[in-house]
Amino acid sequence: MSATPRKLLAIDQGTTGSTAIVLTLEGETLGKKTVEFPQHFPKPGWVEHDAEQIWKSVEEAVSGALSAARIAGTDIGAIGITNQRETTLLWDRRTGRPVHRAIVWQCRRTAELCDRLKADGAEPLVRKKTGLVIDAYFSGTKIAWILDAVSGARARADRGELAFGTIDAFLVHRLTGGAVHATDVTNASRTLLMDIDALAWDDEMLRLFGVPASVLPKIVPSAGPIGETRGVSFLPDGIPITGIAGDQQAALFGQACFGEGDAKCTYGTGAFALMNVGKTPIASGHGLITTVAWQLGGEDAAPTYALEGSAFIAGAAVQWLRDGLGLIAAAADIEPLARKVESSEGVAFVPALAGLGAPYWDQSARGTITGITRGTTAAHLARATLEGIAFEVWDLLEAMTKDAGRELVALKVDGGAAKNDLLAQFQADVAQVTVVRPTEVESTGRGAAMLAGVGAELSDLAAATRMVKLDRSFEPAIDAAARAEHIQRWRRAVEQTRSR
Repeated sequence: MSATPRKLLAIDQGTTGSTAIVLTLEGETLGKKTVEFPQHFPKPGWVEHDAEQIWKSVEEAVSGALSAARIAGTDIGAIGITNQRETTLLWDRRTGRPVHRAIVWQCRRTAELCDRLKADGAEPLVRKKTGLVIDAYFSGTKIAWILDAVSGARARADRGELAFGTIDAFLVHRLTGGAVHATDVTNASRTLLMDIDALAWDDEMLRLFGVPASVLPKIVPSAGPIGETRGVSFLPDGIPITGIAGDQQAALFGQACFGEGDAKCTYGTGAFALMNVGKTPIASGHGLITTVAWQLGGEDAAPTYALEGSAFIAGAAVQWLRDGLGLIAAAADIEPLARKVESSEGVAFVPALAGLGAPYWDQSARGTITGITRGTTAAHLARATLEGIAFEVWDLLEAMTKDAGRELVALKVDGGAAKNDLLAQFQADVAQVTVVRPTEVESTGRGAAMLAGVGAELSDLAAATRMVKLDRSFEPAIDAAARAEHIQRWRRAVEQTRSR
């Protein structure tokens, strides 16, 4: 490596593709490459990824980003990883080969098992220990499913031959030539298996979900020395991996939400709102989950916690208008279409296309459109879709402020749909909060790079904050009566959605 490598490499491994970004310590993007990979749907409600296809996409993305940046791998001072959370993989420790396709966070194959555990009264204990609810969304039941579905897997696990990981752990294993089996606290906090106070795997949760301790990775801080590259064709040996966080925690960090009460929402496939609640976890009484935001400063350092609310469908609703209904040719077309009308004219769309997430956690809910008349047009439905996304997020923010006992001062937004001015303005109107948008709306990769810089001691929090550049803010601009009417229509539509 060169004497003073100062560039940061972020690997952002997402649900539909992998992105690599090369950044300077000042936050300038030098090169970026995204490579998509296939989704696999073996049965209705089942979603899988081929881990080898993910690895190939990472290889192509990193090579492309380095080429675009016109630098060599030896110029990289540190690597940060962020990943689709909860997606579950088991592989052979010796060969690194997966024993089954990865089960994606969206997959609902373990919903019946989750229902049985809840019926048995397990949820209060799970909430207390992990901060989570029992849902097929999380990793614990996915691990057990693979161990039971793959012939001989449990016996191999008991012999210590298999390793479990979310995608961050899989990438670390591959990048280090199999030398490191580790996950960071943010990803571990999404498994249903980690004690959120002790930051350690919990024996009682392992027994409940039928997961042997032998498959589990080491839990490490989000920033600090994790491993070094070894035997990778697209990177030289010896580059330190010094940052890991699940995608939503990385976005929280990437938006510089370092103060207690700071909040962000990422509008991606789903919508994910997180609030920094400081060093003490807050148990939600309003349908949210408690999660680890990050841990800095070593294994003995106190973590930062967050309240989180997830709406499963956000940008995916726009994709449905494009691919399912053919109303638009590209996702970006929804805003000009929606602007053809002044309002949705009473049309409400609850985009529960994969059930309702927080704060309802209703697995049986399905998408509902109400208020349709003969005068309803594609433009009305487009506008109602954007409003439905904003209302889902408003539900999350309302629950968040009640749990935290504080009002939001501002909401920082990112993700592809955050580019939509109409959505951002309606979000400000309905939530009655200033919405702040950065110049680069993909904050997850930036957050991973910021964590890597801090973990490698190339920067600190003050320097990381300066890496975030702001685009514009949206102030509330709706009168109280109009807002109340919108909210009443949304609540009626949600009631109809849940009563089906």
